[in-house]
Amino acid sequence: MKVAIIGLGFRLGYLGVVFKDIDPDFEIVGYVDPAPAGMARLTEAGISAGKAYDTPEELIASEKFDLLMIGSPNHLHLEHIRIGLEAGLKVFTEKPIVISIEESHALASLLNTHGHDRLLVGLVLRYSPLYRDLREAQARGLLGDVVSIEASEHIAPYHGAFFMRDWRRYASYTGGFMLEKCCHDLDLYNGVVGQRPRFVASFGGRKSFVPENAPEQAGVNDLEVYHRKPSGWLGADKVFDSDGDIIDYQTAIVEYEGGASMTFHTNLNVPDEFRRFCVIGAKGMAEGDFVRGYLDVHDAHTREKRIGNRYQAPSTKSQHYGADEQMAADVLAHMQTGAALPVSALDAIEAGILALAMDEARQSRKVVDLAPVWAHFDACLHGGAAAPHAKSA
Repeated sequence: MKVAIIGLGFRLGYLGVVFKDIDPDFEIVGYVDPAPAGMARLTEAGISAGKAYDTPEELIASEKFDLLMIGSPNHLHLEHIRIGLEAGLKVFTEKPIVISIEESHALASLLNTHGHDRLLVGLVLRYSPLYRDLREAQARGLLGDVVSIEASEHIAPYHGAFFMRDWRRYASYTGGFMLEKCCHDLDLYNGVVGQRPRFVASFGGRKSFVPENAPEQAGVNDLEVYHRKPSGWLGADKVFDSDGDIIDYQTAIVEYEGGASMTFHTNLNVPDEFRRFCVIGAKGMAEGDFVRGYLDVHDAHTREKRIGNRYQAPSTKSQHYGADEQMAADVLAHMQTGAALPVSALDAIEAGILALAMDEARQSRKVVDLAPVWAHFDACLHGGAAAPHAKSA
């Protein structure tokens, strides 16, 4: 498979290696990126990134390829997706798919014009063995109707510090931390519930990565941990006095259209990190953790453990608990045979809208009712509304 890349950052540099490991014929024919942070990983693996181009239009006009891969900063996704779709290409974009409600509606209109199946999205956790086993248990009826979910995504201090130093510290480029980092998780639980979120409340802010908590204040001189993960575009050294506007902790409450509810918590300064969930249904309960690698399912009536799975990443270099390898294999199969994928662009937009609603609720200190958003989204998706003018959040 031949691909072209817009935005050769750390993520697509890594995925280039994963795709090449699975498909020896995988080839990058060219890229657009003024400062390709992912180039070093490709070079180390002996993989060519092809020819550098100044603009997406020049790349598309000059090369022949099967898939356009987008890894540019989030605020550029909509424009790059539009360019690819209007050129008649199959497009893969990294998450989050777009960064505002207005852009979500604009993308819905684009999909109405060009077709949903032309756009793939890198919501990689849908491909993880743990999540697939969770959905299989649900399909077997072990959970029954989903009643409530408790879920979290917590990251270690070195990773939180990365967000404070990278371009991702600015909500104008990312759409906010909840969208940038947690859209994976929100998509998973939207999928489990099988309904759209309706009402959202949320609280949070920044209390860990603030000047009074700087290690120097406690006489700690070893700051390596906070710079362990390299930053890319607009990178900075400041961590506890970052000029970013993102949160470092947030809690949200969600009610879905059918009445099921979810609490979701994220924190960027967790020394023993975890990414866990508890899905409680009328007939059973599923509890798991992507980081700690387990899935337990219990019967509500007998309390019997029906499933007790343990998971391990395929290698120490593997990211996302082995899900990247499965995603690469599935995307290759999709391109070659049309095989179905477990996540769609529509799933990605819906997860993004939920994340954005969480931030709206946090900032306004009000419960957000998403009914008007979904009504306009559906009108755009089915051609019943004029294409909105997208603007960044």
